Amino acid sequence: MTQEIIKKLENKKIAILGYGLEGKSSYMWIRKHLKSEWITILDQNQNLESELRNKEDFYLNWILGDSYLDHLSEYEVILKSPGISLKNICTDSFQNKITSQLELLLETNHENVIGITGTKGKSTTSSLLYQIGKDQNKKIMLLGNIGKPILDVIDEIDKETILVVEMSSHQLEYIKASPHIAVVLNLFEDHLDHAGSVDHYHQCKLNIFRYQTEKDIALYCADNEVLRRKIKENHFLGRQYTFGCDNIASTDVYLKENLVYYRHEILYDSKSPRNLLGKHNLKNIMVVLWISKLLNYDLEQAMVSIKNFQPLEHRMEKIGIFNDICFYSDTIATIPEATIEAIESIQNVDTLIFGGKDRKINYSNFVKYLNTGRVRNLIAMPTTGFQIIKHLDHNQNVNLYRAETLNEAVRIAKQVTKKGKSCLLSPAASSYDYFKNYKEKGDYYKRLVTLD
Repeated sequence: MTQEIIKKLENKKIAILGYGLEGKSSYMWIRKHLKSEWITILDQNQNLESELRNKEDFYLNWILGDSYLDHLSEYEVILKSPGISLKNICTDSFQNKITSQLELLLETNHENVIGITGTKGKSTTSSLLYQIGKDQNKKIMLLGNIGKPILDVIDEIDKETILVVEMSSHQLEYIKASPHIAVVLNLFEDHLDHAGSVDHYHQCKLNIFRYQTEKDIALYCADNEVLRRKIKENHFLGRQYTFGCDNIASTDVYLKENLVYYRHEILYDSKSPRNLLGKHNLKNIMVVLWISKLLNYDLEQAMVSIKNFQPLEHRMEKIGIFNDICFYSDTIATIPEATIEAIESIQNVDTLIFGGKDRKINYSNFVKYLNTGRVRNLIAMPTTGFQIIKHLDHNQNVNLYRAETLNEAVRIAKQVTKKGKSCLLSPAASSYDYFKNYKEKGDYYKRLVTLD
């Protein structure tokens, strides 16, 4: 694989677009294998200059600041990092030059790649599938959006290595290759700040199927109406399989009387003890069991792995009980559907803290849900929380609060949440307004709830 990638990059004028974690990984790998190739770092962050200058790399150039995207057509290869958005730029003159670590992997070894995407659930599903393989001593790696940058380990991969790759819409946007086994868990409205439109965001996700052949496998959730419609609109070539809980007649992996079946074979008892709560996590379990069967894993041992698997950090994560109140962090919930799932999955949610950056997502169904009175205390935070609370009903069953900061929100929650019940932080929005990311917000929340 390494030699194939070298051939694709050697003697080329290369631009590394975005010098974050993946951009640095790309630079280090190229320098290791192509010492005298011309590389240009393109990034908006002007503060990188001293770091780049200290490399003393004769074959390294950089363009930093607001003009970093102005001359992309001049390069032969544009190695794009996922976080860079080109939504307001005409890419016609250079789109065929855009590649990525993900695409380099798929072009050289797509047969061993299991790609998992979806608006929600991809990190949990990818991590659980990886853990099952690891527990059965398989040669397996977790890469992509949640694991290590691909080029960090590409030299260690051989034809026997199973690669579980979580794929974000950012990573899938410009790829021209697809994995052998591809999974789409769901499609909702998200990442409009990067994609520009819902349709473009969904099309990015569906690129995971777009370049498959009849020899490849496509698995998707039949419960998701948007996803079903998009599959019908596109003529994907991969062999299609479906999973879900709602429509037994037309679903390959389905739930019937608490049992998960693959066609007529029982795979799992949904009442089995597990730490992954909720119907949405049951669907994630359906996916990993079906793939485990496809890979000839031991399903009994896989069920033990599922039983012992703990939720990922800040994904309906139980922080603990303080002053007889159980606190949960779900800051990964950046869309209203995820917050609703969390409320339905966690027992006795008495207080919800919600709100974050406004990315122009439609919250009308979320308002209807909150107006049912399912949660007694609703604590709204800027910016979306303040917008949503304007449309909530004022009745005797629901208490509405505004909090300018997370400190204030937690203080209110400790005062109003009934003893023996739960307080859930689930923003239904991204955390980029006041925090670097969902993890920073969740970690800060953890510190606040443990204080007296």
